[in-house]
Amino acid sequence: MGFTLLVTPHGPPGKQTLNYWDSHLYLHGQDWLQKLKDIVPGVEIRLCESDKEAKRFIGEADAVYGDVGPELFCKAKRLRWIACPAAGPYAGYYHKALIESDVEVTNFRGIFGDHISAHIMSFVLAHARGLHHYLSLQRERKWQPGYKTIHLPEAKVLIVGLGGIGLEVAKLCHAFGMTVISVDARRLDAPSQVTELYRPEALEQVLPKSDFVIVTVPETPVTQNMFTTREFRLMKPSSFFINIGRGATVVLDDLAVAVQSGEIAGAGLDVFQIEPLPADHPLWNTPGVMITPHVASNGPHLNDRRTEIFLDNCMRFERGLPLRNVVDKAMWF
Repeated sequence: MGFTLLVTPHGPPGKQTLNYWDSHLYLHGQDWLQKLKDIVPGVEIRLCESDKEAKRFIGEADAVYGDVGPELFCKAKRLRWIACPAAGPYAGYYHKALIESDVEVTNFRGIFGDHISAHIMSFVLAHARGLHHYLSLQRERKWQPGYKTIHLPEAKVLIVGLGGIGLEVAKLCHAFGMTVISVDARRLDAPSQVTELYRPEALEQVLPKSDFVIVTVPETPVTQNMFTTREFRLMKPSSFFINIGRGATVVLDDLAVAVQSGEIAGAGLDVFQIEPLPADHPLWNTPGVMITPHVASNGPHLNDRRTEIFLDNCMRFERGLPLRNVVDKAMWF
């Protein structure tokens, strides 16, 4: 019994790492090695510090934690499972050969809901109460009451993407008395906190109804450039746009123009088409825009949650049981 696990460098080309205990990952400290051996005594683990080393051992691997690009994938002979180190990896992770294969891929979705939903609500409350407006006045030492607040029990929020994060946001918005509507590609039934649930094709008809538009969808072939000038022009001039999903879903230049021209009232952004956001981008200085540097998921217990999922899936893989968090490879999520 047991299996051979290959751990490969992971991350976008040019930014790959094999640092298991940094702030972004991925497996909690080095003690995961011993924990895995305790759970699956027959496991053989190979840590590859370079692509060259990974190519040397990929032929004997049953499973991989990390990246398996096209050149590496074509050399795999026994590979049956890839544990993706992120909930939504960089574009290109799911290449054609991998998508068309029988290899299962899992990810770490479902571990960020509490942290990210709190971050989203900070954007909602700040815009509703005018904190973004008053903070700019504070820096200028100006005492100017008068921001027109939004009474949340009379507001309608559109959540685009009702996965784990979107559902947590729906619960919080509902608790504040907001009317919650949602667009989702997978969910068939609306949870109790959601008044209206639509398919993605209905996005254009629900955008004009919403005081807040919150985007939590991952980057997929369908969601790339999901929000452009066309979508922003459908929103109410008094509405706010919030994106914490993936930067590739929003054309930032179009968003900047939408806020600057008054087509929408403002935005809260944690993810961007280009990261870091270039210092000369107009969004930095656009009134009504709040920016955080891709930190919405920050919070305690994430490494423990990742490690629990990974170790549990290793046990399941060894015993031939269904894996958790299996990805629809063609949709990257």
